[in-house]
Amino acid sequence: MKKLLQTLVFIILPALLPAGAQVIEHVDPPSWFTGMNDDALQLMVYGKEIGLFDVKTDYPGVEIKTLVRTENPNYLFVNLSISDKAAPGTVRLTFTRGKQKLVHNYPLLSRPSGPARGFDCSDVIYLLMPDRYANGDNSNDNLPGMTEQLNRSDPGGRHGGDLKGIINHLDYLNGLGVTGIWLNPFLENNQQHSSYHGYSTTDFYRADPRYGSNDEFRELVNEAHKRGMKVVMDMIFNHIGSSHWWMKDLPSKDWIHQFDEFTRTNYRASTYLDPYASDRDKMLMEKGWFDVTMPDLNQSNPLVETYLIQTSLWWIAFSDLDGIRMDTYPYPQPDMMARWARRVGEEFPGFFIVGEVWYDDPSQISYWALNKENSDGYRSYLPSVTDFPVCFAAHRAFEGKYNPTDGLSKIYNVLSQDFLYPEPFRNVIFLDNHDMTRIYTQTGKNLNAYKMALSFIMTTRGIPQLYYGTEIVMEGDKSKGDGWLREDFPGGWPGDSKSVITGSGLEANEKEALDFTRHILNWRKTKEVIHTGRLKHYIPNDGVYVYFRYNDKESVMVIINSNEKESLTIKGENYSESLEGFTGGTDIISGWKTEDLKSISIPPATAMIIELK
Repeated sequence: MKKLLQTLVFIILPALLPAGAQVIEHVDPPSWFTGMNDDALQLMVYGKEIGLFDVKTDYPGVEIKTLVRTENPNYLFVNLSISDKAAPGTVRLTFTRGKQKLVHNYPLLSRPSGPARGFDCSDVIYLLMPDRYANGDNSNDNLPGMTEQLNRSDPGGRHGGDLKGIINHLDYLNGLGVTGIWLNPFLENNQQHSSYHGYSTTDFYRADPRYGSNDEFRELVNEAHKRGMKVVMDMIFNHIGSSHWWMKDLPSKDWIHQFDEFTRTNYRASTYLDPYASDRDKMLMEKGWFDVTMPDLNQSNPLVETYLIQTSLWWIAFSDLDGIRMDTYPYPQPDMMARWARRVGEEFPGFFIVGEVWYDDPSQISYWALNKENSDGYRSYLPSVTDFPVCFAAHRAFEGKYNPTDGLSKIYNVLSQDFLYPEPFRNVIFLDNHDMTRIYTQTGKNLNAYKMALSFIMTTRGIPQLYYGTEIVMEGDKSKGDGWLREDFPGGWPGDSKSVITGSGLEANEKEALDFTRHILNWRKTKEVIHTGRLKHYIPNDGVYVYFRYNDKESVMVIINSNEKESLTIKGENYSESLEGFTGGTDIISGWKTEDLKSISIPPATAMIIELK
């Protein structure tokens, strides 16, 4: 009731003020934290002619250093110093202009203690889209002030999934064997249509109320931690939504990249690497808009840079977050992104960030990798990158359109280029995501191909990511539109005839895929040799790919036979350097055991994961 009254007072008081009265409408960040390594804090204050005011505070340990004004008098940027002596409490900020006086009570909180949990190869990240996963609270389906309302029949519309629905499914996810959850963006996206995907932010500091509240997101992180799971938050620094409140009154003309007419990016991050690239092509890559509804932010503006960096620091400290996935990583100004990644790492050592770098060539992906010494001197400080080359190689290996050996050679060849990455085991690997045809559809709805692909992605090097619904071989064709890649998770809505959670109504292939996925993921959870072991692979022959994960204590042999109709016998002598000292093994998938490694028979379209003894 107290929170409700506070909300009502906040809403009603401006309406009772006389016309033209001064009101502070926004202060970002909405709060800050003691105990930060960097004592600097920049507040963006927005209100009519607030830029004409001065500011003072007498809070112990807090000092106002400078005030920055832009050509728009409705903004004032307040640079403060929060010293080690500052204690959590309420900082009274007094704004004065002649006889006018405004007071804003600014919360100063205590940051979470303890090191960042981070992510590594022991994890499996589960990617889900909040609007499409589960509806745990139907009271927020339709809300006043939100432009787009519920329309579950529209593939591109709002379907009602929310943060509460995800919380309700945490036990299922824990049982499935995943150790981390990556949420597509849940921040406010108050756009006219297709706002469900979340990539058109309209408020950086507010959860979309159709998903829930900031506190509910913090509850989600806390509940995940109780189960030994971690949470990744999706962020976008490249652009905002066209309905962001800034767009009605920009802080400055150069807050976004502006042209005489709509100008789209050329989507060519290769221009940053290309020694022959024209300045125009580089400019279009960085400054062109991603889409007509996505105004492109100008990260070269120091005020924009600080604002964006603080948003990530705030969410990490506020929610005790474990990781960030940065959308369209190469599109913003590269030096600014490097400073951001470095600042996050300095403030929260060990914190996990993965940047979306969508290219099919490891030489282009590796440019952004951690500790890569590029010829132009650029360093990204980015802890991890999305490994699209491995993803596309897996598609070619298991989609059945190529000669089996040629297909598996795509995987071999991609991994053979790992010398381009200083730390390839940090790469996030996956079979599909929210922007591409689902793996089951990619394989021609071949369950055996899915099993081989999953066996590969869960045993090769890197940090695996699983897209929601993949565990029951959900279908989705990119050519039909993105909405068809992001269908509702069965059982997430009351009245669903099929439920993954309870297992009711599942078809035979869905149940088989779910059992298979759960089995491998839970086996993987405790296998240190898969998490940190070395990798050795052999050139594919006759449609068979063999590789080993090994350390000083144990070894796992993986055999993939992609021939659809032919069983094959593998001769142990061809892999003697990896089998030396071992006398037998057990396939963790089928339970098959052998005491003779001289020859191993493998059925068609099958993967074997053999624990050697």
